[in-house]
Amino acid sequence: MMKGVPYLVTVAILALAFSFASAYDPSPLQDFCVAINNTDSAVFVNGKFCKDPATVTANDFFFSGLNIPGNTAANKLGSSVNLVNVDKFPGLNTLGISLARIDFTPYGLNPPHTHPRGTELLVVIEGTLLVGFVTSNPNKLFTKVLNKGDVFVFPIGLIHFQFNIGETNALAFSGLSSQNPGLITIANAVFGSNPPISRDVLAKAFQLDKSVVDYLQKQF
Repeated sequence: MMKGVPYLVTVAILALAFSFASAYDPSPLQDFCVAINNTDSAVFVNGKFCKDPATVTANDFFFSGLNIPGNTAANKLGSSVNLVNVDKFPGLNTLGISLARIDFTPYGLNPPHTHPRGTELLVVIEGTLLVGFVTSNPNKLFTKVLNKGDVFVFPIGLIHFQFNIGETNALAFSGLSSQNPGLITIANAVFGSNPPISRDVLAKAFQLDKSVVDYLQKQF
């Protein structure tokens, strides 16, 4: 009789865990989704409408082009990100995954940013990258130098960056745990929002002179 107790306890714990998991809301696939009762007026859904399975082909699960280097010259930071999400690759819909190719010039930077809906797993294909992320308060920095073949994970929603510290081009690929992970580039969001955040707010928040805030807002 007593031999069955551990088994029953294990089953009870698993059942309790499953009940919590079942009650958890699915991850949002956009910044917001305001509820509406009149479906005739609905424009967006939390995801995409599904194609008739009878018309699905192998091409719906295929994407090409990640062999082509990104145009780093178009970005003054020296990086280029080609994100393959559900908007580019419809076969990803509901699968909770996306992919990105990231190219860097020597000393190119993918600046501090966050993905509000996805964890990122990065693997270095060529070059040497300094990467890192910052936790929520008290804002501890975790940073590491990565070489070819190294892998690093950036937890969902945390600010992170990748910087090519080598004198040659670098290449990395990232997998993200959402079909639409979202992107908030910190500097662009703070100093380049539309409409702009009050310079009084930014001057006080960053302890800067208002003329410096004006200069930074003009850059973004």
